[in-house]
Amino acid sequence: MIRTTAIALVLAAGLPAQADEVSDAIQSALDAYTAGDMQFAAEELAYAQQLLQEMSAMSLSDCLPDAPDGWTREINTEMNAGLAMMGGGVGAEAEYSDGTNSFTVTAMADNPMVTAMAGMLSNAAIMATMGKMTRVGRQKYVTQNGEMSTMVNNRVLVQAKGAAPEVMVQVLELIDYRKLGAFGS
Repeated sequence: MIRTTAIALVLAAGLPAQADEVSDAIQSALDAYTAGDMQFAAEELAYAQQLLQEMSAMSLSDCLPDAPDGWTREINTEMNAGLAMMGGGVGAEAEYSDGTNSFTVTAMADNPMVTAMAGMLSNAAIMATMGKMTRVGRQKYVTQNGEMSTMVNNRVLVQAKGAAPEVMVQVLELIDYRKLGAFGS
């Protein structure tokens, strides 16, 4: 609790003067801590953390490309709720459809599964043993059991599944991998 409170104090000191929901929650936690109400301080810090994760998820969703002409894109707003059961982190998911084909593209960061996959998907030699490799721009995807996977900047796992690789590549080519690699920076 002391470590969490110290983090809140550091964050509060560096916050801009304008109020927003995150800074309000952190300030509320700081006020509760100062007043000796540790339980409420912890609740407010957890709320601030939840808000920050939601902001990160929205930022990650912005990295998923718009639908190409003739396609639709539907963002899954419940993606992060499922990540809590997988150890946390942030994620974004969109379903793309052209009326005949449909598939999902998922991006995840700061998750234990991403960390576990990073070693494999960041090494071209290991990727080659996992399945067929497909180059999308400068990014290498491994296709295994109909799912295409790649690691961006050793931090963001991108997966596409639900259609033939040649169909999914049309959308994967539209991803701004530099922006995705800088996610959270």
